[in-house]
Amino acid sequence: MPSMRSAPAFQVSHFSINVDDTDRAQKFYGGLFGWTFTPWGPPGFFLIDTGGIVHGAIQQRREPLSGTGMRGFEVTITVEDVDVTLAKAVEMGATVHFPKSTIPTVGDIATFYDPEGNYVSIAKYES
Repeated sequence: MPSMRSAPAFQVSHFSINVDDTDRAQKFYGGLFGWTFTPWGPPGFFLIDTGGIVHGAIQQRREPLSGTGMRGFEVTITVEDVDVTLAKAVEMGATVHFPKSTIPTVGDIATFYDPEGNYVSIAKYES
């Protein structure tokens, strides 16, 4: 049987925790896991230093939780080409949430809902 530890073609590269209260969330995750936080980018966005190789962020919820707001962690998967991957996702039944955008010093990012309604982010990071 092949090893499950072989390098996958697509790897989880980032996660975001969507929250209503960024101060409360930082206290919780900092106290629970020892993570540290650095303000970065837009207001309400904090990079998480997990002490590992996967990047994380706490971010102010984009939509209110009552109704359609994101509940849970948002995961970003590194891809070779955001346009190609997004087009393939749509062909397979996904719905685009945010089309590709380029974030300076970060790379290209897009988001979609999979056919089950799950929110997925994909990124091609700058080298």
